[in-house]
Amino acid sequence: MEHPDLEYVGFWRRFAASLIDTVLLMPIVYALAVMVYGPGYFLDARLIKGGADFVISWVLPAVLVIWLWVAWSGQTPGKRVMGARIVDAETGGPVSTKQAIIRYLGYYVSMLGLFIGFFWVGFDPKKQGWHDHMAGTVVVRKKASSTVTFAKG
Repeated sequence: MEHPDLEYVGFWRRFAASLIDTVLLMPIVYALAVMVYGPGYFLDARLIKGGADFVISWVLPAVLVIWLWVAWSGQTPGKRVMGARIVDAETGGPVSTKQAIIRYLGYYVSMLGLFIGFFWVGFDPKKQGWHDHMAGTVVVRKKASSTVTFAKG
């Protein structure tokens, strides 16, 4: 079923949404990590500094993002700013919790090979990254409905 009022969201809008989400999430993650591990947290070269770090840096962001996708109409704050939302690729309806989890885990697959799964969005006819294909999702937005007109010329 076609939806003439919607269009697929491309790479650059999705990239901007991710940047917004990162800027909003990182201060929370860093503040919690410093509260638990102290200012030396940033001097420790280990990827995971302990159990609390794993929960703060890996589990908390995953739970938050998945919850937002399911509970907030397929949007994170960045997607909302960009006017984009994640929907089921077959029905156009909200994503299920299962789809959201698969999509989030698919981010790690999309990072393989220098992030090629994310760049795939720029070449795919439905603007799907590998994580979207895995989860059966697409990212859409309302088409611009206004036409620009000028008084002269």
